[in-house]
Amino acid sequence: MSTEHKAGVQKTTFCRICEPLCGMIATVEDGRLTALRPDKDHPLSAGFACQKGVAFTEVVNDPDRVTEPLRRTGSGEWEPVSWDEAMSDIAARLIDIHRRHGSGAVGWYFGNPGAFSYSHTLSLTSLMLGFGPKMHVFTAGSQDVNNRFVASQLLYGSPLALPVPDVLRTDLLVVIGANPVVSHGSVLTVPRIKDRMHDIVKRGGRVLVVDPRKTETAAQFEWLGIIPDGDAYLLLSLLQVMFGENLVDRSRLARQVDGGVWLEQLARPFSPEATAVRTGIDPDTVRTLARDLVRTERAAVYGRVGTSIGENGTLTTYLLDAVNLVAGNLDVAGGSMFGRIGLPGERWLGMAGGALLRTVYSRRRSRIGGFPSVLGSEPAGVMAKEITTPGRGQVKALLVSAGNPVLSVPNGDELEAALKSLDLMVGIDLYVNETLAHCDYVLPAASMYERDDFPLPFQTLQPTPFRQATEPVIAPMGQARPEWEIIDDLSSRLGRRTPGFALLTGARKMLSLFGVRLTPRALVDVVIRLGEAGDRFGLRRGGLSFARLTAEHPHGFVLAPNLREGVLGDTVAYRGRRVRLRHDEIAAEVAKLGRREAPEAYPMRLIGMREARSENSWLHNAPLLMRGERIQHARIHVDDAAAADIADGDVVRIASQHGEIEVPVIVTKDIVAGVVAVPHGWGHKGTAGWRLANRAGGANVNALMSSNPEDIEALAGMARLTGVPIRVERASS
Repeated sequence: MSTEHKAGVQKTTFCRICEPLCGMIATVEDGRLTALRPDKDHPLSAGFACQKGVAFTEVVNDPDRVTEPLRRTGSGEWEPVSWDEAMSDIAARLIDIHRRHGSGAVGWYFGNPGAFSYSHTLSLTSLMLGFGPKMHVFTAGSQDVNNRFVASQLLYGSPLALPVPDVLRTDLLVVIGANPVVSHGSVLTVPRIKDRMHDIVKRGGRVLVVDPRKTETAAQFEWLGIIPDGDAYLLLSLLQVMFGENLVDRSRLARQVDGGVWLEQLARPFSPEATAVRTGIDPDTVRTLARDLVRTERAAVYGRVGTSIGENGTLTTYLLDAVNLVAGNLDVAGGSMFGRIGLPGERWLGMAGGALLRTVYSRRRSRIGGFPSVLGSEPAGVMAKEITTPGRGQVKALLVSAGNPVLSVPNGDELEAALKSLDLMVGIDLYVNETLAHCDYVLPAASMYERDDFPLPFQTLQPTPFRQATEPVIAPMGQARPEWEIIDDLSSRLGRRTPGFALLTGARKMLSLFGVRLTPRALVDVVIRLGEAGDRFGLRRGGLSFARLTAEHPHGFVLAPNLREGVLGDTVAYRGRRVRLRHDEIAAEVAKLGRREAPEAYPMRLIGMREARSENSWLHNAPLLMRGERIQHARIHVDDAAAADIADGDVVRIASQHGEIEVPVIVTKDIVAGVVAVPHGWGHKGTAGWRLANRAGGANVNALMSSNPEDIEALAGMARLTGVPIRVERASS
């Protein structure tokens, strides 16, 4: 696991900023992390790491980082406080709020980095069980991925049945609304994904990027510009051509699905000629693409955030899978495939879990807007209204971990104002960010190199099935603690306040009689040991466990070179093992497409964009990533700039029906005319937490977005963050 080196101790680990989970070598001197470099012996990332991963040493050692519990004083300043004093007061106030208002008065928000810590998510699940189903849980998923879960639930009966493109073997990869050269993959775990896409071209294949902007990915492959949020129209047209030109293997489709004829009828009105005005794509181009997807032996369509955050994100994601399925590219090598963990009885576990989550989805509704529950969570877009709207279930106490919703949800100003009315607010994070500036307590979290880890959520998202675990590289800085220990401490202090906590307390005591402590690590070790290549608790000699992975396979362990095809029947959680295409909810979403209208006063369209040196809002305090006096810039087409008398570098005012921002602009030809792209995650504004980020400032693009329930996507509670109608003018100097 570690070797002596003249520059310090070298420890093998992996990065958890984004989904490829690249192998890293950490240099530790006197217990301090001093350097990070790519792990050349990692079998998948093979010596690659992005600049964010290499720069993370600056985050771990940041002098602005929170390393001791902080309490807000009456004057609004922060003062250090002991862990026991902080946790005792937090627990006492939660108990009082629960006694007076019930479990519905407690809310929790966790952000994107939380998904990269198995112990964080597992411990939070136990806390949710303790408070019971009335507790409010909000996540960054409603600005990112919840529609993927709902589409999978509709199609396969389980929100966790997540197909991924077999990038390693495909000959035609169509990328819609994703920028993997910058994001490195999303709901897809492929280290060195840029190289793997170039491998497609080297073997005679194609990579086609469909996007309103000539992204960094599109610049390296083929680009097909599209009108923002036109993806559903394009996908329906592809289906219309496939069915209309008799390209479909109907007998195969009939064996796999229920509702094939229904889908054909649903797509029939959406010919390429009919949708051209909505997509901006020539009909002949659409027809050729449809034929290529069917006739290329190994092809896959892959879409991500850009396809998720429009008016009909769940529909668009459903249609991505439908196109792969109808083209004969689902569950086949080189197409879109499903990963498995390999647990005994995995299909039956999937059926039971799918049935439970479908029941929760159909029966549990948010108090504001009546949105269904996605994996137990509510839309973060209505969080402010859940705090300010009186009545049973009004949020009085909010805990926020690994997140900054003031900068990530629609209408952050509304949320910021709402936070001031809470009876209790607690943050768990590395920094006092724009959201946590309003807390009563901020508790210091361990960074990813200060805790053990196993990438549990990503095990089924890997075209190359792979296992890797890591021990902590260094001890937590100062008084920081892993999130799970903080949540566990809080749960124990809440004692028997609810039947759920009483059950948890009883289970703890029962297990302690046998010398067993139920921890997240113990649970994930069970998954590793019972999963594919696991040691089955000693029944399989040489099999894997958490300890064996870290001790004997520090660079990771490849289970198989590729995913296995032909697993669709075992993946589908419906009885009968058939994909269900027909859903009234999908038909209703398709009907909405014909009713889309754009306000005349806002003739342009806004899209978001990723930046290579950003990860949402939380890496803007690292000097290496902010070098060159880096600031936020919008992008606008040269023709639109000329028409509005805007020059490169000008500050422009961007206004929507819901707000306005000012930001400097880059004039470019690499974007569809009528479109403006603005990076998200900016808008830092003078909180005490991070000085470099504050100096960079920027504008919060989500100030242009609506938090009205009627503007939030109905099936998954997704915020609308792309295709937003705007107008642009040069700001007065």
